[in-house]
Amino acid sequence: MVRTVVMHDEELLRSALVQLLRSDAALEVSSRAPGADLPDRDELPTDVWVVDGDCLWGPGQTHDTSFRSQCGGRLVVLTTARRPGILRRAFDGGALGLVDKNAPARRLITAVHTVAKGERFLDETLTVALLEGAAMPLTTRELSVLSLASQGAPLAEIAARLHLSRGTVRNYMAAAIRKVGARNRVDAIRILQSGGWT
Repeated sequence: MVRTVVMHDEELLRSALVQLLRSDAALEVSSRAPGADLPDRDELPTDVWVVDGDCLWGPGQTHDTSFRSQCGGRLVVLTTARRPGILRRAFDGGALGLVDKNAPARRLITAVHTVAKGERFLDETLTVALLEGAAMPLTTRELSVLSLASQGAPLAEIAARLHLSRGTVRNYMAAAIRKVGARNRVDAIRILQSGGWT
């Protein structure tokens, strides 16, 4: 039996994923809501975690190290090609499985079995998006400035939190807006969020 835990923030979808995976008699499936305290790895022996990509990170985080340290590397992340930022961070964070949310149901079951063996599973529909995700146009500092702006922080607060002058923050903001082809900072934030970068 492959012990599998599904994590998704929407209860209906979490239940549907559990039922889908339980259709395979070789899988023992349970579920958890994101944010729930995770037991020690010894208390909850799990072979594979199936996690929605949006549940792994909050704004400005590159990857959730506490989740990975408690759950290990046998991770299947569900995402789409339209979210190259999430896809790239999942890959860089060590997820062994990347499954397109638009894939046929059987593909998720195949991914779980592949990852349970310690092998990598990359949905072919995500390969181009993964390569595009490697080409993040912003520097780490520009991304930090926009991430704080997306949380509603004013210019002075961004400058104070990043230990920069206001002029430097304005320069980073202008460079980020130009690099993503946005009209203004709100548009730049929208572009980054829709791509899964913040």
